[in-house]
Amino acid sequence: MAVAVGMIETKGFPAVVEAADAMVKAARVTLVGYEKIGSARVTVIVRGDVSEVQASVLAGIESVKRVYGGEVLSTHIIARPHENLEFVLPIRYTEAVEQFAT
Repeated sequence: MAVAVGMIETKGFPAVVEAADAMVKAARVTLVGYEKIGSARVTVIVRGDVSEVQASVLAGIESVKRVYGGEVLSTHIIARPHENLEFVLPIRYTEAVEQFAT
């Protein structure tokens, strides 16, 4: 299985919570974390099979439209990220999320 990383950056925390919920409900992905960037920017990060991450990100984008004031600022999917990224960026499976890994 090719493990991908999917990210959605939103304006506002409620929007990222809505996106994260939709993402894990729409596809077999694991929510591995989120990052507060500042200036109301928040990014949610999921991992899973490439096609599942793609479906998940699309669902997350659509769900943000339901949040008043919510806005998608950017999205990105990386298929088969280099293993070094996992040790530098917050995109790896941690002990806290292992139980949810797909």
